[in-house]
Amino acid sequence: MPLVFLVAGLWLSSCELDDDTPNFYFTSLDVVAVDMPESFELNQIYDIDVTYVRPDGCTYFEGFDVVKTGETDREVIVVGSKLTDQELTCTQATEEVVATMQFKVIFTGEYHFKFYAGEDENDDAIYLEYDVPVVGESTTN
Repeated sequence: MPLVFLVAGLWLSSCELDDDTPNFYFTSLDVVAVDMPESFELNQIYDIDVTYVRPDGCTYFEGFDVVKTGETDREVIVVGSKLTDQELTCTQATEEVVATMQFKVIFTGEYHFKFYAGEDENDDAIYLEYDVPVVGESTTN
């Protein structure tokens, strides 16, 4: 009989698995600096260091959203995830963090990058912009 009470007690105290409430959401993180090369070579892959602001201890880096807006035009947003079920245990300290974005050069000419850096007082997007020419031609793929 004690085994029945133990099983019933564990069953009644188990976690609720039907809770499908999201415990995070995606957010854009503000870029404050980019270590961009002075030039690119065709067919080469570059590591571009992007410094962004992590606003608190509950926000984590998820990756880059790179949108091709023209043949050689790119808009880049640093994507983070913010936990919503741990607000009371999160530090409120902001910190600058560096993440590396890999970029392969597949077109000649000049690349134009716009990195999302936040919003101004009118809620208009602010960007850090970089133009990088493609010089020479590489024979590696």
